[in-house]
Amino acid sequence: MTLLGAGARLIDAAGGRTLAGTELEEEVARLAAGLQLLPPGVLFARTSVDLDSVLRYLAAFEAGRAVALIDPALDADVLAGLIERFRPAAVLQAPDAPAPAGYDLTDGHWVRAALDGVEPHPHLAVLLPTSGSTGNPKLVRLSRSAILSNADAIAEVLEIDADEVAPTSLPLHYSYGLSVLNSHLVRGATVVVEPSGVLGRGFWDAVDEYKCTSLAGVPYHYEMLRRLKFDPEKYPSLRTLTQAGGKLRSELITEFNDKIRAVGGRMYVMYGQTEAAPRISTVPADRLAEKLGSVGPALPGGRFTIRRDDGEETTHPKIVGEVLYRGPNVMMGYAENEGELAAGDEYGGELATGDLGYLDEDGYLFITGRLKRIGKVFGNRVSLDDLEQAVRSASVGIDVVAAVAAGDKVVLFAEGADREACKAASRALSERLHLHTSGFDVRPLDTVPLLASGKIDYRTLESQV
Repeated sequence: MTLLGAGARLIDAAGGRTLAGTELEEEVARLAAGLQLLPPGVLFARTSVDLDSVLRYLAAFEAGRAVALIDPALDADVLAGLIERFRPAAVLQAPDAPAPAGYDLTDGHWVRAALDGVEPHPHLAVLLPTSGSTGNPKLVRLSRSAILSNADAIAEVLEIDADEVAPTSLPLHYSYGLSVLNSHLVRGATVVVEPSGVLGRGFWDAVDEYKCTSLAGVPYHYEMLRRLKFDPEKYPSLRTLTQAGGKLRSELITEFNDKIRAVGGRMYVMYGQTEAAPRISTVPADRLAEKLGSVGPALPGGRFTIRRDDGEETTHPKIVGEVLYRGPNVMMGYAENEGELAAGDEYGGELATGDLGYLDEDGYLFITGRLKRIGKVFGNRVSLDDLEQAVRSASVGIDVVAAVAAGDKVVLFAEGADREACKAASRALSERLHLHTSGFDVRPLDTVPLLASGKIDYRTLESQV
């Protein structure tokens, strides 16, 4: 099976170029042939939202070359550390900087001079970092079959066919953005490559011009669209909304679901992790209002269980514990250095998600928090995710908030809030949890920092407390 289904099209909104059919297949094959000539090892592809990046990814996939998709804005020191640990065959679309030791600049790429190198496992197709632009990330090892099975399952539940037109509303080095690309191309649909993102004027011009049919966003995007008074009536072709990448407020799910249904459209709330290539579950659009707060049943071919505190697994309704997922899209494992790229499947299709949740009587999953997103207030364990949700629903005028642990208290950064709103939020949390207000340090912040994926950059905020 290939990622390029019959009739798949790529439209380059910036360059006005369209590739489809034989022309697209031949261009991918031409690039794939060039990648085959590179030394053994993983390829690092600095992946922007542009046609060249998409074609390089497709070429690597079709050529059977394991490729790590790298944020082009990745800190230079982090990139240098990754190169040292993984000795890639090449860094495609290299930075505008001198090549590191042992690499030559060739046609805009850094190519390793030495011909020795670890051959990645033959099933390994895609590697994605586990963290954002800082730190020392591991790489998630995803097999070709995991990528393809997830793309096909998502296409099935979202009813993607050749008539669908999806814009690139998310970075392509981010697993959700990559999943949108994969799930459309595999069904012969169209992807419009437009770099400015949901908040850019050029993006909406492209939605109009190319009659895009769907929009994918993370919670931050929907918060911003609400501020911008997004109205789907203005975009007659746009009739599908999808949301993943974190928990969206229930009131916003209801608001956007009502808006899109009013014009004959549909909204899907999904759940996933990079380690599952990446999507795991989807709420059917016709049950979204009924199952508000759920992330849905597992995708076709997948299965959820809940691990209780005693270590036993259950599917009994309402039992809260760690969410376990089994399916063909689970990663092969992690890699921290070149040698580990040759390893086989270490997970056997089983993934402990690190999320807390429960199943209802219909097998729909409800996420209640993260095992590691826990703080303490005067010795009392609190869910940082729950605190954020409590502030957003406290009617104090704060919509975007990020909570981090800080010793025996919690610091919450409130975007665009004044000090009175922050004090009101602190009082609301104190009343809700019956703990003194001094345990909740709510601070105003002009803009909550985000990763390229649109998720909150908690690491940066932790460095500020």
